[in-house]
Amino acid sequence: MKRIVLCVSLSLLLVGVLASCGKNAKKSDTYKPVIGLSLDSLVVERWRRDVDSFTRAASDLDATVKLRVANQDADTQIAQIKSLVDSGIDVLVVIPNHADKLTEVCRMVSRKHIPVISYDRLVNRANVDLYISFDNDRVGSLMANAALSAQATGNYVIINGAITDNNAYMINRGFHQVLDPFIASGKINLVKEIWPSDWISDEVKTRFEQLLSEEKNIDVVLCGNDMLAETVIGVLSENRMLGKTLVLGQDAELSACQRVAEGSQYATIYKPIENLALKAAALAVMLAKGEKLPAASTIYDGFYDVPYVKLEPILVTKENLEATVIQDGFHTREDVFRNVPRR
Repeated sequence: MKRIVLCVSLSLLLVGVLASCGKNAKKSDTYKPVIGLSLDSLVVERWRRDVDSFTRAASDLDATVKLRVANQDADTQIAQIKSLVDSGIDVLVVIPNHADKLTEVCRMVSRKHIPVISYDRLVNRANVDLYISFDNDRVGSLMANAALSAQATGNYVIINGAITDNNAYMINRGFHQVLDPFIASGKINLVKEIWPSDWISDEVKTRFEQLLSEEKNIDVVLCGNDMLAETVIGVLSENRMLGKTLVLGQDAELSACQRVAEGSQYATIYKPIENLALKAAALAVMLAKGEKLPAASTIYDGFYDVPYVKLEPILVTKENLEATVIQDGFHTREDVFRNVPRR
């Protein structure tokens, strides 16, 4: 039954988008495209969900997915993309490890007349055919507004995402759009911003420990994702500061939602991954068949304005866990509240 519903939903999505851009497919409707899916890593929980949802959706659209995982190494990812092209693919969907290092290989793919979709993370200056992601500026502003609502004054710390990831800069921009007026007025003291070289918890742990040795009074820590938030919370716990500092992250990982339920993490950002994966799979199939995509909005990649499909993120706190991640079936209530004593 779920498969039938998924097929119908994807079919309606394709019909709606095709209606908006005309039926000019260069390949027949019965053509079964091959999608190359190049993934940075599976270290973060959410990427497993993305792969599962994307692969299932593509299969329901009679497409085949060739998956390659680069294990957080840009050179490996470049080699894997070249291998995918040589193996024969109709479209490349890439979740880049490095926003700049993958520029040339994505341009190479385009020169071979293979469309490129930048999935969730943008490849800089590559002029990809489509960028599809959640509104990352909004992710940052949601987190900052939530923090201000709970703690409108005091010492703030920002733990950004990887310096190699364009999303981290967009989220940071969202942070500052909200916080800068309060910093300028003196209500908020931005103690420090940390920019790790990658999404590496060990580096953040060391640098945050050093920060705590210099400044113990920290009221809020805004983190690039839930994995970094977990690292920060671990350090706070070791320093007996847990409960004194609000920590926020993003991705709504199960462990993060459990921490939100328990009270050790103040908030996370939920990004309905199923919606992202379904739309990306449908649009990949369209591109593989030679269809032109509608450009509702664009994003500047450093050289070009590329089509941008932007989805809306959702703030999750203890108050709306039930109405968001649990109601959507992203996590079960039993799992989220596993460590919370029943009243």
